[in-house]
Amino acid sequence: MILGYYMTICTLTVFGLLLTTPALSQESPAFDCAKAETSAEKLICEDADLAKLDRLVADRYAAALEAIKGLDTGSARAENTLRANQRGWIKGRDECWKAADLRECVEAAYLRREGQLVARWMLEEPKGVSFWECGGNPANEVVTVFFGTTVPSVRFERGDTIDTGSLVRTASGSRYEASFGRSIWIKGDRATYREADPDGTAYECTLAQKR
Repeated sequence: MILGYYMTICTLTVFGLLLTTPALSQESPAFDCAKAETSAEKLICEDADLAKLDRLVADRYAAALEAIKGLDTGSARAENTLRANQRGWIKGRDECWKAADLRECVEAAYLRREGQLVARWMLEEPKGVSFWECGGNPANEVVTVFFGTTVPSVRFERGDTIDTGSLVRTASGSRYEASFGRSIWIKGDRATYREADPDGTAYECTLAQKR
């Protein structure tokens, strides 16, 4: 568990340097605006704040690729998966033309993607780690690793499964939603964890340990 949590300080420092490159001081996005085709791309090229988010996510993506190079095994497969996921994310971002508010949709897509990359590849030092005992069974453990990204994000670890989620608005507590319906709703030392579909099982959990 928490394989990435014990990454070396040296590696984290390298990622920090990547995020302070001159690219972040530029006004244009990471892609060539002369080749912008979709409504999302054209909007990003006209909006300085969205362009900044595009550069941020591009740097996070580059840092994730660097992290993959340090894997002991499976680096080629992990890189292929990351590249495919990034292409899929770009396609999803470009689908924002269907949204009622194009800008809001594009901004949200970038903020979620930043959190996903940071949490999946441990690109920042975590803000905290919680170990949850779920369903009254100590063996049914869910680990949540929290990150202070622009939209707070979480890394789920359960058995061999790793997933990432983002904080969403809720009336009480803190609720993080991940992929395919996975979520955790935290209220103090208790939480409701929902497994991803098609299982979708919900468990009541208690905080067993916090770091």
